[in-house]
Amino acid sequence: MSVANRSGIILGDNHGHITQIRVLPKKPSNKRVHNSQRSLFVRSLIREVTGFAPYERRVMELLKNSKDKRARKLAKARLGTFLRAKRKVEELGNVIAESRRAH
Repeated sequence: MSVANRSGIILGDNHGHITQIRVLPKKPSNKRVHNSQRSLFVRSLIREVTGFAPYERRVMELLKNSKDKRARKLAKARLGTFLRAKRKVEELGNVIAESRRAH
């Protein structure tokens, strides 16, 4: 978002006091960073201890019954955005495939 310099005039597009626009440093939260080994380990440990949420178990059941579209729809309802839902369904699909390989 670029802001035009203020003109000092009382009316118009660039109205207001003449001020210097501050250049703010980038926030750490805006960076997309790859997860560290430690955070991946901690997340896997938490997943191992707590298991899956009820909606995640339901999504996995739908995936097992090859109802992918319904699974994505359910995940979107729970997570809010379609992109998050697609990622979650992909993640849970990988979990199912991994458990099949283990057996």
